[in-house]
Amino acid sequence: MQDAQAPEKTPVRFLTALFFASGSAGLLYQVAWQRLLFAAFGVDLESVTIVVSAFMLGLGCGALAGGWLADRWPGRTLALFAGAEAGIGLFGLVSPRVIHAAGDQFVGASLPVVAAANFLVVLVPASLMGATLPILIAHVARGWSSVGRATGHLYAANTLGAGVGVFALAFVLFAYLPLNGAIYLAASINLGVALLAALRLQRKA
Repeated sequence: MQDAQAPEKTPVRFLTALFFASGSAGLLYQVAWQRLLFAAFGVDLESVTIVVSAFMLGLGCGALAGGWLADRWPGRTLALFAGAEAGIGLFGLVSPRVIHAAGDQFVGASLPVVAAANFLVVLVPASLMGATLPILIAHVARGWSSVGRATGHLYAANTLGAGVGVFALAFVLFAYLPLNGAIYLAASINLGVALLAALRLQRKA
């Protein structure tokens, strides 16, 4: 029986570090994108609700899609994870322009139009973020033979990374970086995670 502490062919410590970094980037995006969206569309109860709802919807849709993809291609989970992280990072690089363009286009529009614009802006990147957890769970669970343990381990790492990310943003990064700089930092983290995952995949090929 395989040792649960060191599952064969599953670099759990490596993936944990990557998912920790991914969680940090995710909260950097959430805070920074919310500020950009509020600047573009205004800050009131409706806009706050729309932005948070759009982000949560994307995470939920991504989780469903990620689980489906992991079931469909169980042998390519690490590649799927790398692709999702790369997609998040690439969107992050262009997101300030996208959000500013959406604000210029739809500022002053009716509430349903503003809501639709917000949902469209964040739906794809938030969906990619949501997809990473079930994809990695499928990857780690193959070695541990325990979906529950893999879920708890990876969720804890991602949540801890998110906490570190938002703490760093609030108390350190905003003191030295403009808002766009924080977004580009998050994008570089995602692209770095994608590169490391791809290199690991190439080593195993």
